[in-house]
Amino acid sequence: MPIACHAWAYNNLSLDEAVGTIARLGFRWIDLGSGPHLDFHRAATDPAGEAAAILALLRRFDLAIADLYLMLPHTNAPDPAQREAQLVMFERLMPFAVALGTPGITVSPGIVHSDGPDHSLARAVPALLRMLQAAEETDLRVSFEPHMDSVAQRPEQALLLLEAVPGLSVTLDYAHFLYQGIVSREIAPLLEHVAHVHVRQARRGALQTAHNEGTLNIPQLLQDLHSAGYRGALTVEYMTTFGWHHMQVVSISNETVRTRDALRAARTRLLAPSRPR
Repeated sequence: MPIACHAWAYNNLSLDEAVGTIARLGFRWIDLGSGPHLDFHRAATDPAGEAAAILALLRRFDLAIADLYLMLPHTNAPDPAQREAQLVMFERLMPFAVALGTPGITVSPGIVHSDGPDHSLARAVPALLRMLQAAEETDLRVSFEPHMDSVAQRPEQALLLLEAVPGLSVTLDYAHFLYQGIVSREIAPLLEHVAHVHVRQARRGALQTAHNEGTLNIPQLLQDLHSAGYRGALTVEYMTTFGWHHMQVVSISNETVRTRDALRAARTRLLAPSRPR
């Protein structure tokens, strides 16, 4: 279970500065994603060149990529033209993702639109099927993140998508469930489908908190994931979108380091050989 850091933690910095900061915090793995660090149109137009530039930067700081988050939340929009534009962009980004060497891609399952959650969820199914088909000729896994404002805010909605789209997997971020007061036994059915993990402290009513104010039980999380057969990356993901679903203002680097250390300690205990009694 390698421990990574999401570049979204430093969206207020340039990509060079964000990568350098993450490396200086002791990480050797990084998640990249949509936003100021990634120009979709440039990546789609010149996938090899854009990937080569990013890989050169990562090599300079001895970092490897753990995941690429392509945030395209309108693939299930009511407007067919808007849906098509985002799905075409996803397809055009496949050569870039392959050139970048990411093990997988995380996507939004689509947000809840003005015509309500049921219609939005129904349109998410063909969209996710098409994204999965776009990656079919590659070795990339495609997983979606059940997140606030999406059609899969709750575990049962995520399970519906998994049943409807064979081959799809989950990027798990417990914070979105903790925020809603959803308990571990409700989340447990998702664990066998997890392909990537985001970690930050949160509590009911606050999607991001300081480490000592959160209710995420990190040792239990790792135990549950390990028992379910998960051996992938654990990405620390604090964010600068303060206020979104009551995300608390925190010191990003301090909280990132605290969570990194908690993950390291829990991983060491989990993987330590059992002592004979």
